[in-house]
Amino acid sequence: MFSTWKRSMFLSFHEDPVPTTASFRSRWMASRSLLESLLLNRSQLSAPNATSCDGAREAWALLYGALPPFIVIICVCSLLGNLFVLSVFLLPRRRLSVAEIYLANLAASDLVFVLGLPFWAENIAHQFRWPFGGPLCRLVNGVIKANLFISIFLVVAISWDRYRVLVHPMASRWRRQRRRAKVTCLLIWALGGLLSVPTFLFRSVQAVPELNNSHACVLLPPGGAWPWARMVELNVLGFLLPLAAIVFFNAHILASLRGRAEVPGTRCGGPAGGKSTALILTLVAAFLVCWTPYHFFAFLEFLYQVRAVRGCFWEDFIDLGLQYANFFAFTNSCLNPVIYVFVGRLFRTKVWELYQQCTPRSLSLGSLPHRTDVLPHFWQKKNSREP
Repeated sequence: MFSTWKRSMFLSFHEDPVPTTASFRSRWMASRSLLESLLLNRSQLSAPNATSCDGAREAWALLYGALPPFIVIICVCSLLGNLFVLSVFLLPRRRLSVAEIYLANLAASDLVFVLGLPFWAENIAHQFRWPFGGPLCRLVNGVIKANLFISIFLVVAISWDRYRVLVHPMASRWRRQRRRAKVTCLLIWALGGLLSVPTFLFRSVQAVPELNNSHACVLLPPGGAWPWARMVELNVLGFLLPLAAIVFFNAHILASLRGRAEVPGTRCGGPAGGKSTALILTLVAAFLVCWTPYHFFAFLEFLYQVRAVRGCFWEDFIDLGLQYANFFAFTNSCLNPVIYVFVGRLFRTKVWELYQQCTPRSLSLGSLPHRTDVLPHFWQKKNSREP
């Protein structure tokens, strides 16, 4: 939902999965050693030559120029799209189903996430010179870090819900309750906030003279086993374990659907169940495609921190790869509303129902007769083309 949930410039030393500093890790490691010796008195590693890896200047210049407009576009599209999804779920005066509770929380998580993107765009445009002060440095990065975990935990909960409905339909009839879904979502939000506490504690705005940066939003973590703890938190707890659960649930869902398709007269959870399952499987696939590259580069960054890989090639490859993987992951929050519209047949039906509720009866029956005839025909025709 980041230079580990990003670097001379939104400096983080890759401890948070949020874009933070510029590539020149050699310079930053030298600066970080100096900062830690002055501020924390716990410098651990001797810094490499500060000018040893300056071979990616053109790539960083491209990043400074290209990414900020891209982030703004992602922010606007995701903001409008997720507001639209939440309005479809929440405006009608009716109870949400269990699946809709999870999907509405996922849209809310995406919405909260993208509210921090304008700060990142401005920060990158100024070559990671953070102009918003210390409190916003902590708040923006902490909220985004929390939503990294919240998003993937919600995807697990959504997959789990579909698994119970399709693989164990009889048992899920009494276990699957709206109140339980609401409590699950509340616990997920609380857990995401808890896992973001280190970001709130260790983020601050510091001057890094060696990088000609007087206002860098940096992460100054404690020493010792910190890289190992962050790897376990981010890569294991925040990706590998949820990924294993997602694969398990969805593999059984697909096997169940195939098995029922081979039995004549068997309907896979009913029409609504089949529509919801197609939507959720698409959401899960999009999430994994968008977020896997980030976690791959975050793990490489951990290997660099513990000196399992060395050299300028790996330094530039990891730094640049993390930056671009971060923003590739951001597109997931923009893709989800598109998936709802083009894959979610039931969602399109709800959009049409909401349109009918919000349109004055006199307008829909008198002023725009052709429009009211065409719109239902459009939705029905689009639905009839889908399996």
